[in-house]
Amino acid sequence: MKQSLPTRFKPSTVSSIVALSLTLSSSLSFAQEAEQEGRLETITVTAQKRAQNLQEVPVSVTAFTGDEMAEAVIKDMYDLQTNVPGLGAFQSQSATNSSFSIRGVGTSSQNFGLESSVGLYVDGVYRARQNSMINNLVDVAAVEVLRGPQGTLFGKNTPSGAILVSTVKPSHDGGDGFVEATVGNYGLVNLSGAMSFSAIEDVLAFRATAFSSERDGTISDVNLGEDTLNDRDRWGARLQALYTPNDDVSLRIIADYSEIDEICCGAPVQLNNDKLSADGTPGSDLLLGSPLFGATILRGENFYDREVALSILPVSTMEDTGISAELNWNLDDNYTFVSISAYRAFDSYDEIDTDFIDADLFFTGNDAEQSSFSQEFRLDYTGDKLNYILGAYYFSQEIDLVYNIDTQSQFSRFFDVAVLPALQASPLAGIFNGLNGISALTGGFIAPLAPGSGEGFSFTHLAQQEHSSYAIFGQFDYQITDELTLTTGIRYTDEEKDLSTIYRELDPTGQQLIHADFGAAGAALANIGAALTVGNAPSSADLQAIAPLQTAGWGFPFVTANTSPRSNIVENLKDDQVSGTLKLSYQPNRDTLLYASYGTGYKSGGTNTDRIAEGFNPIFDAETSESFELGIKKDFREYDFRINAAAHYTTVEDFQANTFTGGGFNLQNAGDYEISGFEVEATWLPVDSVEVNLAWAFVDAEYKTFLAGNCWVAYTWHTGIDDPGRKNAGDSFCNRSGDRPGGEPKNYAVISVKKDFELSDGVYSYIQGDFSHTSEVILDGSNDPYAIQDSYNVVNLRFFMNFEEMDMDVVIWARNLLDEEYINRTNFNTPIQDGKLNAYMAEPATFGVTVKKRF
Repeated sequence: MKQSLPTRFKPSTVSSIVALSLTLSSSLSFAQEAEQEGRLETITVTAQKRAQNLQEVPVSVTAFTGDEMAEAVIKDMYDLQTNVPGLGAFQSQSATNSSFSIRGVGTSSQNFGLESSVGLYVDGVYRARQNSMINNLVDVAAVEVLRGPQGTLFGKNTPSGAILVSTVKPSHDGGDGFVEATVGNYGLVNLSGAMSFSAIEDVLAFRATAFSSERDGTISDVNLGEDTLNDRDRWGARLQALYTPNDDVSLRIIADYSEIDEICCGAPVQLNNDKLSADGTPGSDLLLGSPLFGATILRGENFYDREVALSILPVSTMEDTGISAELNWNLDDNYTFVSISAYRAFDSYDEIDTDFIDADLFFTGNDAEQSSFSQEFRLDYTGDKLNYILGAYYFSQEIDLVYNIDTQSQFSRFFDVAVLPALQASPLAGIFNGLNGISALTGGFIAPLAPGSGEGFSFTHLAQQEHSSYAIFGQFDYQITDELTLTTGIRYTDEEKDLSTIYRELDPTGQQLIHADFGAAGAALANIGAALTVGNAPSSADLQAIAPLQTAGWGFPFVTANTSPRSNIVENLKDDQVSGTLKLSYQPNRDTLLYASYGTGYKSGGTNTDRIAEGFNPIFDAETSESFELGIKKDFREYDFRINAAAHYTTVEDFQANTFTGGGFNLQNAGDYEISGFEVEATWLPVDSVEVNLAWAFVDAEYKTFLAGNCWVAYTWHTGIDDPGRKNAGDSFCNRSGDRPGGEPKNYAVISVKKDFELSDGVYSYIQGDFSHTSEVILDGSNDPYAIQDSYNVVNLRFFMNFEEMDMDVVIWARNLLDEEYINRTNFNTPIQDGKLNAYMAEPATFGVTVKKRF
């Protein structure tokens, strides 16, 4: 099937506050319909679970067709964010740890007990794990990004918005098949293809899709190889059947499978600590770089050399599979019954060199399995003045997680030089000396103090969760007048979670460590000394009290919270919530839509599956949100100009914050979170052959209350200036109220300019350049002054050619053409190495050629 090549509106973009203000103030003066049709394209979306013109939907939506994504070489969600104002998509610790945010509200995927703030849907099926959405977007019909709470129609875990992906359906007509190949720098090779075929004419059709993606890494390890980290090695396939026995019934069955097996992700050194701290403590680079350890110390000033030095490469593997069935039955001219059933399974394994240096200290492994079943029933009604959707939804999932921190051969040495001296200078020295003295007095009959740590110790937790959720919902659109429509919606959700976590601290033989009670040990030593003085034998109870100190591993609780003992968790959580929406939209003519909306969102609670610091409740409550939005969508057909804009204000209660503490994460309800801002998207076709798109998102996000957040580490270590959020000296947590969240810029803007031209008869082409600007980004949750990424600019360029007779496209493209160097929204304090920072960098300049042949 030959591709039609109309001038397209690409909804990626926007103007400025001035343009927005002028548009809002002058929109009514252009209320009369233009006599000429203009060249602006009609875009169909399903943001309200029925097909509608984007310009008539009272929701802030950005939508792309599959052709637009292919031409823009958007291969995954990370590429997509370039063209969607207000969307954030980034990975950090591993390829399978992805985070998505909309309007400054997002969720880290680093903790398996935490659910997404952005609802993720593929062909109407909810994806419970964010990580399942990171693979290549292939054979896609459309992608829609909905901003703001979508709780009524899309349910829980959509307090900030939703992303809807629709794949290409099977067809009987043929001509919708393709093969596509991409080659690029860093050894990139992407292959994909799809085709439909009719088994029974107009009754049964099938479609098969497959893809693979391979690329060398973009970060080198000085010991383990060049271009080894941040590679790509992924593939997948999808098989569909579409059964249409008559004009009123269709049944679509989809089965899919995908894999990722990559070495990811590299985090080069951003800041060294190869000196004494402000209080005189030697930095870890001084210790680990000494002959005692022989580690390679890479310099922070060489961060953009894209090099790391590790003892093991980070492993990221994932399998994602599922099957779904969608039934659409037109009962009559007004009613349609819809059923969507799905089963999905997601397995991942990550292995990380957690000390981020080539000293053999410790590493982590994370083995996670998740399976889910969902069922949605809907009754859709379409009338003259009233449209409504009534539905019921069921979702269940099971989660199994095994996470371990294992010590390596040099950990004991590190403990002895970095941890033990502080303990020997503390009141505990009396216990240590007392035990060694008694051992000497008894000629070693009573064993002395054992090593505080060692190789081969494992700190493991096994988490399990069974989760069921039920919901009923309804949304009604009533046309009060020809111009005025009222939308109301409500959803009731009832859910239950059975959760358990078992924590184990194992010695090299696999036996459970017995942890020391230093108070009891001190008293026991006094009793033993007194008994020996008068020639009596020590009591068995006193000998048992000191036994943990005579066993290697007693010192691990002084290293980090993640090597400390924790009580097991067995919980049953029940919750029910009502969410809803209220909208009023005014459409005085076909080219203008004004709307005001109120919506609520909900994200369920759960348990922290990591080892958290003492004093934190392992249970976190549900997160709820309220959002207000004012929007305008306006076409000026006589000027071939379109502008869509929305201003929003959102408050989040019991915001679920997940903060890195070195080797693990503290997950808690931070308190209240406030976001305000706006998005503007516009397109202008000044002449037949030129298209200009502009986009701008402004997001002002702030913690209103967050009393137990992370404290500055690196800045205080280097300067001696304490975190102003620390209430009392010695507090391990600080007040982050009034601070910005990490990873979210205040301003993001992109401008795209496209010029069409004809190279020769039958060869249509265009060249397009994109320029994006991202303002300053806070890189961590503590707002450490050393955790700031300055603003940066990125340029993308592509040259597109369509050969009509061959029905073939060729795209020559470059992303980050000028090789802008910047941190990809996240840095962190290196585990157990205070004063040192590592960070995840963005991809360098990439370029290549994509060829797509249709048949």
